[in-house]
Amino acid sequence: MAKVGKNGRAKKSELPSTLQKSPAKAQQTFAEAHDAAAEQYGDEARAHRVAFSAVKHSFEKVGDRWEPKEEKGPSDERAEIGGLSGKGETAEGVNANATKKHLLDVARRLDVTGRSTMTKDELVDAIKKANRRASAKG
Repeated sequence: MAKVGKNGRAKKSELPSTLQKSPAKAQQTFAEAHDAAAEQYGDEARAHRVAFSAVKHSFEKVGDRWEPKEEKGPSDERAEIGGLSGKGETAEGVNANATKKHLLDVARRLDVTGRSTMTKDELVDAIKKANRRASAKG
């Protein structure tokens, strides 16, 4: 189903819940990428993956919403090598390529316990878990 309405804007009711709570730019990015991929590939699941990939390039998941990243670019190992190649792990929207300082800040905002003693990889995992909990609540 089309995610962009006749007015050219994203249809909020057609967006995933985490995007409904996100900035208009993230919503528009998802909607336009989804509709273009659906038209090109004719596969709803593939269009959904393409759209989230586009969002992850400019936004990172923090709790139950998407926030702009400081720098655009791939957010995890899988995105760096091109998606569903079967290699690399996805960070589920967490900007795993960010600095440890940034990840500590995100973990603080999500109230992750024990964050000060965690490695960068442990922070990414803890933020993923916190994001899942926040999304499940919403």
